[in-house]
Amino acid sequence: MKSIIDLLARIFIAVFFLFEAFDSIRFYESMLEKMDEYGLSWKPDILLITSVILLLGGGIFLLIGYRSPLAAFVLLLYWLPLTFIIHSFWNDPKDFQRIQSMLFMKNIAIAGGLLMIIVNGSGKYSIRRLLDNRRLKRRDYK
Repeated sequence: MKSIIDLLARIFIAVFFLFEAFDSIRFYESMLEKMDEYGLSWKPDILLITSVILLLGGGIFLLIGYRSPLAAFVLLLYWLPLTFIIHSFWNDPKDFQRIQSMLFMKNIAIAGGLLMIIVNGSGKYSIRRLLDNRRLKRRDYK
């Protein structure tokens, strides 16, 4: 049962990051405008393209279960600073503080899920485990 829950959790988190990547591609121009609003004006095209690559790569690696702890770590390095920049509810007007604090806590919960993947790895149902098993079988025949 633990293996199935590990797989489901990894899929849910991976789909979230893949959705973020596709959303950033789909709304590329508005994302650039949003970045400018938040003060991310240093080479925004490069920053946005890099973030899309990180989101796609990390999401795919999490989804298939290959190098999941590394993918989760890279996504965490991206996700935590972004959370503190975008959802800084303590700087927002009173009208926006409630929703921004909820979005901030959602992102912190996602960071917690990434930390769980870093600690627990890919789990039983992953490409990584499949590749490891194939290597072991080849060694047995030598």
